[in-house]
Amino acid sequence: MATLNDRVFDSGLTVLETEANRVDICSSEPTTYAAATSTLTLGNKTSISISAPADASPNGRKVTLAAITNASVTGTGTATHYAITDTSSNRLLATGDLSASQVVTSGNEFNLTSSDIRIPDPA
Repeated sequence: MATLNDRVFDSGLTVLETEANRVDICSSEPTTYAAATSTLTLGNKTSISISAPADASPNGRKVTLAAITNASVTGTGTATHYAITDTSSNRLLATGDLSASQVVTSGNEFNLTSSDIRIPDPA
């Protein structure tokens, strides 16, 4: 079986660390930048913080999206997913399930706990 060195994983995860600048909460899982930031978004926060790549448990590598506080809700609905984007290049970089769905109302604020984004080692 082939294996990959941590440096290979880290190169991909470093894109998140250095290029991501916005997180959106979405009504379903987006598959494009436009869906993440327009069609499905219920709120967003810019100036996000993502850690440098590190060991993941039980294996692989990870980065951590820092907790989000006081983010703007721009739509009303049930948020089920998050999307991390690079707004300067219009790229969808990562998506994930929220730990629990949130009913949100436009004009309010939302918070998210920190979240790991992981690349597991090959089986």
